[in-house]
Amino acid sequence: MQKILLAEDDPNLGELLKDYLELKGKFDVTLAQDGDEALTAFRKDEYDLCIFDVMMPKKDGFSLGKDIRKMDKTVPIIYATAKGMMEDKTQAFELGGDDYITKPFRVEELLLRINALLKRVSKDKEEELVDKFEIGDYFFDYTSQLISYKGQQQKLSTKEAELLRLLCLKKNDVLTREEALVKIWHDDNYFTGRSMDVFLSKLRKYLKEDANVEIVNVHGKGYKLLVS
Repeated sequence: MQKILLAEDDPNLGELLKDYLELKGKFDVTLAQDGDEALTAFRKDEYDLCIFDVMMPKKDGFSLGKDIRKMDKTVPIIYATAKGMMEDKTQAFELGGDDYITKPFRVEELLLRINALLKRVSKDKEEELVDKFEIGDYFFDYTSQLISYKGQQQKLSTKEAELLRLLCLKKNDVLTREEALVKIWHDDNYFTGRSMDVFLSKLRKYLKEDANVEIVNVHGKGYKLLVS
């Protein structure tokens, strides 16, 4: 059973969410009524996902999330708040949050977000285990950052290797520009986008010997590693 840490200072809402998630989602939910209590609970146990109300006494949700990220970089965090302001959403993601839901919300929507987030995290963990790829006549070893082709080897930079790995995981499917920028550069602004274009050009050069391998632009979406 997957464990959720829920920090919510409204006791009625907290109990409602806890009961619903345990009944409908079949989760084991620990309910904390302030940020300090939630931090203490996190230090004592392991959780698969956290839901933090932003406006709480003693320690607000953003401060709590910041403390959690010092201990655990990967546990999914959903922030919940009565505010719908863009700066709050921006701060949520800047602090390493994975999703954001604005009160009042339907508990069914929260459950859908939880399931989608846990599914994505599970997929990411599976992908983390894959580090060797066949690309037509090429062989790519992500760990050693090497492309091999008919006895010849090409050493890749870390960013080149990370980008090629994402393309391989999406082979013959679209890797969106936003996903690549956020996962590798942790940003999706214009300047990092231009930087990624340079790395793509290098990867195309490294893979040019096999006519059955091509990295193509998908207009308005991203890129695709085609292997026929």
